[in-house]
Amino acid sequence: MTNNTVIGIDLAKASFAVIELGRGGDVKRRKTFRRDGLKRFLAKHEPATVALEACGSAHYWGRWLEEHGHKPALLPPQHVKGYLRGQKNDYNDAQAIAEACLHGAINPVKVKSIEQQDDQAFHAIRRSLKVESTRLVNQMRGLLAEYGLTVPKSVSAFRRRVPELLEDAENGLSTRFRMLLNRQWRRLQASLEEQAWYDEQVQQQAKEDGTCRRLTGVPGVGPVVASAIKSWMGDGQQFRRGRDASAALGLVPKQYSTGGKQSLYGITKRGDAYLRSLVVHGARAVVRTAKNKQDALSQWALAVEARRGHNRAVVAVANKIIRMAWVIVARQEHYRSVEKRILAGA
Repeated sequence: MTNNTVIGIDLAKASFAVIELGRGGDVKRRKTFRRDGLKRFLAKHEPATVALEACGSAHYWGRWLEEHGHKPALLPPQHVKGYLRGQKNDYNDAQAIAEACLHGAINPVKVKSIEQQDDQAFHAIRRSLKVESTRLVNQMRGLLAEYGLTVPKSVSAFRRRVPELLEDAENGLSTRFRMLLNRQWRRLQASLEEQAWYDEQVQQQAKEDGTCRRLTGVPGVGPVVASAIKSWMGDGQQFRRGRDASAALGLVPKQYSTGGKQSLYGITKRGDAYLRSLVVHGARAVVRTAKNKQDALSQWALAVEARRGHNRAVVAVANKIIRMAWVIVARQEHYRSVEKRILAGA
């Protein structure tokens, strides 16, 4: 703790509930501030531990608090919920946050840098563009089916087929629908051109950024996965070891134990679902091509597949990828120097 004071803040867009606790848990202050008022209050306050839920705008506030001499503690919301007493309101939420921090049993989330948030914004926009183009193609395929015209599922097939449909005067499409189809076609073209720019940026980052270059040496990790891992993991210092990183991403079994009997189920699926899906897809490619390779990871993946089945092997490889990625990021090592050590701990 920075001193004897813990301040819990329930974040919002305009109105912020603040609870200030002493080391004994006694409430020293209970007040609501507007945004500017909260900044004036914290700027004048002596250095303290300021607890926030790791939600929207929390990383901005974390950086601001560090600049003004405070110690931010960003706590995962799902762990704070257990400290809530009584009905849910802003003050009770703020007190639960402060008490969770005072208890000290919850590991805080590391404050993200501007660069990390830029990378995450980049991937969020790129992902939304891909979702939009897929949704647009599926919608138009469905509408064309109502006119008795079928189009294959892929975006590339749709791009080839639409010009043919627009030029064919005998396919039964009305003038009005042709106009609608043409407008959606142009919209898809614009979206794909925008996606191409994002893909170029990813490729450029993979060449220029040292961390991304080292990450792309790991099987199953291409430029997109490397960039997403880097933006999520940062410098990796928030994790003590690679196992902690894979657990934070939800790539470990869900456990239910009672009375000395331990039961393990599917993976927990905690953390960033987008990054986890990218890593699992990369692991699937590793397992699919492993029979044609002789490297240690491929042979290990084949052994797991033979023993536990294909899907478990894919998840196991995804787990190893994140563990190796943590060593590469946190210790700035290269893939070949960590592969043998990570697999030995399998």
